Amino acid sequence: MLYREAGQFKSTYAADQAIFPLRQDRIGMAFILGLAFIAVPLLADDFILDAIAIPFLILALATVGLNVLTGYAGQLSLGTAGFMGAGAYACYKLTTSFPDANIIFLIFLSGFFSAGVGLVFGLPSLRIKGLYLVVATLAAQFFLEWCFIRIGWLYNYNVSGAIDSPERGIIGGLVLTGPNASPVTRYITVLIIVTLITLGVKNLIRGRIGRSWMMIRDMDIAAELMGVRPLVAKLSAFAVSSYICGVAGAMFVFFYLGSVEPAAFSVTLSFQILFMVIIGGLGSLIGCYFGAAFIWILPIFLRNLLPMIGIDVGADNVVHLTSMIVGVLIILFLIWEPHGLARLWQIGKEKLRVWPFPYA
Repeated sequence: MLYREAGQFKSTYAADQAIFPLRQDRIGMAFILGLAFIAVPLLADDFILDAIAIPFLILALATVGLNVLTGYAGQLSLGTAGFMGAGAYACYKLTTSFPDANIIFLIFLSGFFSAGVGLVFGLPSLRIKGLYLVVATLAAQFFLEWCFIRIGWLYNYNVSGAIDSPERGIIGGLVLTGPNASPVTRYITVLIIVTLITLGVKNLIRGRIGRSWMMIRDMDIAAELMGVRPLVAKLSAFAVSSYICGVAGAMFVFFYLGSVEPAAFSVTLSFQILFMVIIGGLGSLIGCYFGAAFIWILPIFLRNLLPMIGIDVGADNVVHLTSMIVGVLIILFLIWEPHGLARLWQIGKEKLRVWPFPYA
């Protein structure tokens, strides 16, 4: 049949522990990557790349960062936007201080500054958890917002208080950032970075560090009795999560918006990314992409679908309608399917593996 593991024998440990053990999964992932790397740049216009594809990938990466902390390590956080802003402002300072440096290198480097900030604000997790930790990370969000507004050194004392993306390229004259960078170039760059980081996170979760995160999430006292150090596990989760969010924040400015004010990294963005994690599925990397696609593409879908069926709505009404739909879905998912869209995807695959026999 189309989706069976019968006849696919594994004779080595590496084959048994592969990320995609089934041949059909490997073919499907190769097909998806082929669409992303080849079909989308060739067929999509500038609007689709600029308004849909690039922000979707960046927000999906930020969702991966939050899911590492909340879904895998069990540490609730509402400071995602603040950590994204830390990476964005760090990258801005690096580009202005080292104008000849490779912009890709600076984006990856800016994540380490965000990881340092995450380590500092992750210290309360050693003593508190649950709603108390949410309040602590929310305080970090408001403190970082205050820094972005009040500390003029971060935005080079610009009168407007905004940071912008200078024009930077790589060897060969290919422009990656700035007003002259083509949407296809920016899309391919973002796609490569997101793919590499997601692959790295997947392997990290499957190793010793990821298992320690999940043990702390499930029962921290039992994990400590089994030899897991809560200090290392919790702070490493904050560091990795903040690093990923910092890289996403840097790309948010340099590859998507081009110029932002501190309000771009407000608590609203933190809630939006949290909703992506809840709807996509806690503790699932593919759920991050499902949630980001749903939250980001839904308003665009409604804005184009409703006029086609004779319902004329304004842009502000679409925003309100999207908020209502997302709120209802979050309640429904929390009641009937707490693991989100990723769990529905997994159930569908399991049913397909035993079809046409009944699935218990």
